[in-house]
Amino acid sequence: MAPTLFQLFTMFQIVKIVFCILLLSLSTAFLSAQNKIVVFQSDFGLKDGAVSAMKAVAMGVSPDLKLFDLTHDIPAYHIWEAAYRLEQTVSYWPAGTVFVSVVDPGVGTARRSVVLKTKSGHFIVTPDNGSLTLIAQSLGIAEIREIDEAINRRKGSEKSYTFHGRDVYAYTAARLAAGDINFEQIGKLLPAEVVTIPYQQAAIEGVNIKGTIAILDVQYGNVWTNIPAALFNKLQVQVGDKLHVIIYHNNIKKYEADMPYSETFGAVAKGKPLAYLNSLLQLSFALNQANFSTANKVYSGNEWSVEVSRSVIKR
Repeated sequence: MAPTLFQLFTMFQIVKIVFCILLLSLSTAFLSAQNKIVVFQSDFGLKDGAVSAMKAVAMGVSPDLKLFDLTHDIPAYHIWEAAYRLEQTVSYWPAGTVFVSVVDPGVGTARRSVVLKTKSGHFIVTPDNGSLTLIAQSLGIAEIREIDEAINRRKGSEKSYTFHGRDVYAYTAARLAAGDINFEQIGKLLPAEVVTIPYQQAAIEGVNIKGTIAILDVQYGNVWTNIPAALFNKLQVQVGDKLHVIIYHNNIKKYEADMPYSETFGAVAKGKPLAYLNSLLQLSFALNQANFSTANKVYSGNEWSVEVSRSVIKR
């Protein structure tokens, strides 16, 4: 019996739906696929050939790759700063970009080498040693896979144990970015969790806001916290109002002072302190045309915390 018009219409609709699903799947795969961009960060500096060697390995995989630097001036072994610089930067790059982050004081030990795919479609190739702490929280973990070094390791490097940035991470990242391998070929799927560094998350407690001194604006010595504008605004502070700021290192008080909340550095006299929102719209502290960090011996990292409240004006 020939199908009725209704049956033909129904079959057409089913085929149309299936086609749309396949098209969507292909589009999603394309959008999250490797885009030939690799971005490197490390604590290597540029005094020797380490960074150049990583890039040479990547270009050896494919000369069509586009290689960029995030930074190579992470202080030696400073995993927290590696985590912060990823957090500061990754989301601005197109989906599909592959990042290589090598701050690896445990190189050659049992720490895992992984590739994290964020829910935004970015890939981070790194040791799972805390470097993924912040990016996993902000962009989320779509999947994480352990690098299978039997497949994803530069040939002839098997006896090298101290330069995984070149032999494993740059090589794997380049293969992924170039499309030589897909994400599933990285290695075994791991639980959607990473090694994390403990720190004071931004939170409001009564009339106080607490947070971490996340990083320094290193060129100028300004101090950047992880307290976002949305949370800071709950203090209902107006421009010109005074803030009471206490900074701790490992819970030991290192700095305490009042300072005005300002929109610009020039709102206070040269050398005077101010609080402001930085370019990431996070609460920060500075001395106008001077170095707040050096002057007050305040630095950054997960062991540095801050407590902020509105100043109580004594009459």
